[in-house]
Amino acid sequence: MTATAIAPSHKAPATDADRTLLEIRGLEKRFSLSGDFLEQLKFKGGRLVREQKFVHAINGIDLDIRRGEALCVVGESGCGKSTVARIVMGLIHPSGGEIHYDGTRIDDLSTKSLMPYRRRMQMIFQNPYASLNPRMTIQQTLEEPIRLHHPDWNRQQVADKVAEVMHSVGVAPDWGKRYGHEFSGGQRQRIAIARALAVDPEFIVADEPISALDVSIQAQVLNLLMDAQQQRNLTYLFITHDLAVVEHFGTRVAVMYLGRVCEVAPTATLFATPRHPYTRALLSAIPRLEDDRPQHIRLKGEVPTPVNLPSGCVFHARCPHANARCREEVPTLIAHDGGGRVACHAIEEGRLV
Repeated sequence: MTATAIAPSHKAPATDADRTLLEIRGLEKRFSLSGDFLEQLKFKGGRLVREQKFVHAINGIDLDIRRGEALCVVGESGCGKSTVARIVMGLIHPSGGEIHYDGTRIDDLSTKSLMPYRRRMQMIFQNPYASLNPRMTIQQTLEEPIRLHHPDWNRQQVADKVAEVMHSVGVAPDWGKRYGHEFSGGQRQRIAIARALAVDPEFIVADEPISALDVSIQAQVLNLLMDAQQQRNLTYLFITHDLAVVEHFGTRVAVMYLGRVCEVAPTATLFATPRHPYTRALLSAIPRLEDDRPQHIRLKGEVPTPVNLPSGCVFHARCPHANARCREEVPTLIAHDGGGRVACHAIEEGRLV
């Protein structure tokens, strides 16, 4: 795979604040399970009461994404990774918290005010079989976002841009006359990537873009994404559950568990010296050939339901290092000397190193 090249600069070094493109602060998302108002009314003990149940998908997330990096968000199914991606892109609204893009808060903007950011931010979806309109040719699919964001362009300018972006992802020009169902999954995902790149974005959210593809095709799509990052200076929020992909693709990694961020660290640091007990268990499950690899860590118990969240640290029921404080107090992300941050009372108190 190709490595991301960083052009030399003679300017003063940028601070983290200067480099930050996206800021997520206190992000929360609850999905109601109670239906409408009338369905929430119940008779209990001879009284009419209102009952509401929620799925607590996201529970107070803080993340920064820096310009030019690929931040990978990992965790098991149901931890809230894809929900974060959709909230960032404005596809669903948060229940709490704020999202700032390039210094401007965007989660509370109207549809009209959000339009300039729609061009700068694009998304690649997980399922290439569902993300392409079956009624549109590939040419129409690629022209649509260009015409939307560049209404002043003439037909030739649009056609030239489509041809350029098709070439950049290895799509043959004659594909434009065909429909999505005529292509394989890998070919469709190339088309979906071309659609995202058609408006020259600077930030791309990729929600498990290779999980629906054959293993033989996954490396090709990953290489394509890495080449696009190098050539276009893209910033990625990359959602995945494949830790092998993270190790090759990610600049930094955020590990999620039950709607919270457990640990954030540079990729090399996280894989070499994971700090959080959940991160250690997660990485120990990666199949490796080395004889000196750590033993697989078997977690006890089951993942708690996001409907009734446990108190304190959401991981305490499965953690061998949990104490009374872990069961009562929610840990916050604290910086460590490896350049990352971890949310763990045991590490903070020195009980776990």
